[in-house]
Amino acid sequence: MREALAEARAAAALGEVPVGAVIVAADGTRLGRGGNRRESEQDPSAHAELIAIREAARKLGSWRLEGATIYVTLEPCAMCAGALVLARVARLVYGAADPKAGYCGSLGDLVRDPRLNHRLEVAGGVLADECGAILRDFFAGLRRRDAPAGG
Repeated sequence: MREALAEARAAAALGEVPVGAVIVAADGTRLGRGGNRRESEQDPSAHAELIAIREAARKLGSWRLEGATIYVTLEPCAMCAGALVLARVARLVYGAADPKAGYCGSLGDLVRDPRLNHRLEVAGGVLADECGAILRDFFAGLRRRDAPAGG
């Protein structure tokens, strides 16, 4: 999760919403990593998780990420949750819950839906305070920047 936090900080430095993700193989080998790049790439699918999934698939030479664990600083949205299922990721570890867009327990639970042919093991709340703080600080900074001068 510490590496995912580093990816989130790198995203924030680019003006991106600070979310980071790291995928590791069952033996601990890092397969992929990423931070949000929606603004930089003007791509609505450039979420940290999808960037990490793409890198991991390229590294393995396979779209099947069986046995892999993804560490993400924020609970994945529906798009990313679906991608994790389709990539056959074994385990999701996330930091802060996302009550507005999270789809791994908050608004829904796509990654553990028994109707699907693959489900993930999920552990949420890992370094949640630190993961949430980086997001709160980022958005507080945006509000200060956008506040009218002189009150």
